[in-house]
Amino acid sequence: MLERTSGAVVYRRQANQIEYLLLQSQNPGHFWGFPKGHVEGDEDLVTTATREIREETQLQVNIDATYAVQTEYDLPNGNHKTMTLFTVQVPATVTIDLQAVEIKDAVWLPYAEARQRLTYDNLKNLLDQVNDHLTEQK
Repeated sequence: MLERTSGAVVYRRQANQIEYLLLQSQNPGHFWGFPKGHVEGDEDLVTTATREIREETQLQVNIDATYAVQTEYDLPNGNHKTMTLFTVQVPATVTIDLQAVEIKDAVWLPYAEARQRLTYDNLKNLLDQVNDHLTEQK
């Protein structure tokens, strides 16, 4: 069975550097990743990403649908998962209100520290792609 998830690499520019928002899951293992979740019903990927970011952080965002990164992998239950992450820039002064049921903690980190904090290699690879994309745009 195919599982589709969508979310975003949320970032802000602070003191001439990019900081990335990482969320720590309440799931066993408390992995660090990006705001994302499962596609519900006939949602498109942008709608899912917008909804999941709002649910997990209370942020109202405008997804940049012109750029996305993807990964796919097999789950222990035998399902195949595809994950699409867009990018979202938020104001440096934005405040986050975490969804306590799903999210244990959140942190803003510059690229190198964010990459180190991410739990899974596929997420590190996605961050690499996004960071390259954002730093080329300067």
